Amino acid sequence: MATVINDRIDVRISREQKELIKYASELSGFKSLSEFIVFHIQTQANKIIKDSHTILNTMEDKKIFLEAILNPPAPNDALKKAHSNYLKFKEAQQSGNHKSTKNT
Repeated sequence: MATVINDRIDVRISREQKELIKYASELSGFKSLSEFIVFHIQTQANKIIKDSHTILNTMEDKKIFLEAILNPPAPNDALKKAHSNYLKFKEAQQSGNHKSTKNT
């Protein structure tokens, strides 16, 4: 069954972009440049949608995530301790780098 085409998208690209895409289309064996573009755009759109739904499946998930970004909770004791440990680690790394450069 043939696909009915009844809509259009106009896109302006540079000559170099068009030649690159046309070459890739020919290498891939597509019948036309339009077929190549539609195939890859649709494939990428489906991937983006799938990834979006995989990470945040429902509207409720999205609302919870957005709320956490816009109004993050105060750091708890474990996070404060982890931050302190990180700062100590970073300081030790920087001290170690200064020592090694002085010895060379």
